[in-house]
Amino acid sequence: MAGELKNAETAAERDMERVRKQLEKEQRAIRLKKFTGNRASVFGLAVVLLVIIMAVLAPVICTSDPLELNVTERLQGCSPQHWFGTDTMGRDVFARVLYGARISLTVGFTVGLSAGILGLIVGLYASTNKIADNILMRICDGLKAIPSTLLAITLMTALGADIKNVIISLIVVNVPSMARLARGQALVVREQTYIEAMKGLGASKSRILWKHMAPNILSPVIVQVTFVFASAIITEAALSFLGAGVPAPAPSWGNILNEGKGVIYNAWWMVLFPGAFTALTVLGLNLLGDGIRDLIDPKNS
Repeated sequence: MAGELKNAETAAERDMERVRKQLEKEQRAIRLKKFTGNRASVFGLAVVLLVIIMAVLAPVICTSDPLELNVTERLQGCSPQHWFGTDTMGRDVFARVLYGARISLTVGFTVGLSAGILGLIVGLYASTNKIADNILMRICDGLKAIPSTLLAITLMTALGADIKNVIISLIVVNVPSMARLARGQALVVREQTYIEAMKGLGASKSRILWKHMAPNILSPVIVQVTFVFASAIITEAALSFLGAGVPAPAPSWGNILNEGKGVIYNAWWMVLFPGAFTALTVLGLNLLGDGIRDLIDPKNS
C-alpha cells in the first residue's frame, strides 16, 4: 500500500512538472509573439544588433586604421575609397565611426550592467535595514540633486580623462536611480504573503533577500538597464565632445563630432555620420527598452 502511494505521488509530481514546463513553453511563445508584433521594438532590436555586429566586425568591414594619418587626403568627401570621407588629419571617418562604436558600446554596456548590479544590492539592503536605508537614500538623493552631466564632468575633472574613469563616473551617476528603483520594488515585494510565510518558517534574512525578493524585482531593473545603457552612450559622447571624456585621438563618436564642429560647413560628413550613429543607437536602445517594459508589465498581460 505504501509503495503504491509513493508511486502515485511520484507520478503526480511528474505530471505537475510536465504541465509546468508546458505552461512555461506556451508563455515564452506568447511573449515572443507579442514582442515580434511590436514593430517599434523589433526595429530597435534590429538597430542595436546591427551596430553591435558592425562594431565586432570593424576590422573585417573596414581595413583602414582609424588612427592612421594621411594629410594629403585631408577633408576628402565621400568616395568608394572613403565611404564617410576623411577628417582634418586624413583619417578615414568610416573606420573611426566603426571603432568608435566599440568604445560607446563598451562604455554603455559596462555602465548599465554595473549600475544595475550595484543599484540592486544597495536597494535590497536599504529595504531591509532602516538605518542603512536612511544613510544610503540620503546619499542617493544628494547625488541625484546634481545634474547628471555636471556631476560626470566634475568627476572626470577629479579623476582625469580616460575611458576607465568615464565608466567609473557614469556608474556613480546612474547607481542612485537604480538603487531608488530597486528599493521601491523591494518594499512592495517585502509585504507579499509568501515573504511573510518564509519569515514564519524561519528562513534567514539573506535567503529571503536573494532567493525570494531579488528575482522578483529583476524585471524592472533589467528594463532600466537598457535606458541607462542608452544614457551612458550619449553622456560619454557629450563628455568626449567637451574634451572631458575619452582622450583624443581615440575614435570616440564625441571626439569625431568635436573635431568636425570647426569644419562643419566644409566637411559636413564629419558631423553627420557620427551624429547619426549616436542617435540611431540611442533610439534603438530606447525602443528596445520600451518593448521589454511592455512585455513584462502586468498591466499589459
